[in-house]
Amino acid sequence: MIRNVRREDALDLARIYNHYILESTVTFEEVVLDSSEMIRRIEAHDPNHWLVFEHESTIIAFAYAKAWKERSAYRHTMEISVYVHPEHHRKGIARSLYKELLERLKKSQIHAVLAGITLPNPASVQFHESMGFSQVAHFKETGFKFNQWIDVGYWERILEYDNE
Repeated sequence: MIRNVRREDALDLARIYNHYILESTVTFEEVVLDSSEMIRRIEAHDPNHWLVFEHESTIIAFAYAKAWKERSAYRHTMEISVYVHPEHHRKGIARSLYKELLERLKKSQIHAVLAGITLPNPASVQFHESMGFSQVAHFKETGFKFNQWIDVGYWERILEYDNE
């Protein structure tokens, strides 16, 4: 089941996200989050742009969109992310969350959606390209985590929405 995030989901979201902080370069964060920090992040954004995937009353994934930049001219551009519990990869959960979130973004008159991907990450690249995203940037050695320099790529998808 996909639903909007709630404050009480914060601990579950932090647990999923903290796995990626501690075990991967998918995020450049290096310090685990507690539930209060996750609540702060949730409340800083439109609640219709934070989704969770719940299975048997357990949150196993979440996705969100946030402003890409603060300048007003960027108001129709958002950055999107998805995090799936490692035991539930390759089950179509990320795809389901993205489909729902992209539809919501269209209804919010978002025109461009960006996704940052640490490289190399063939699975994420393949996933985003299968969702209609195209690579638009490649930044070399922009992050340093686990004692290594890491490249970052950006993928973009343009959404069509009714201007009326």
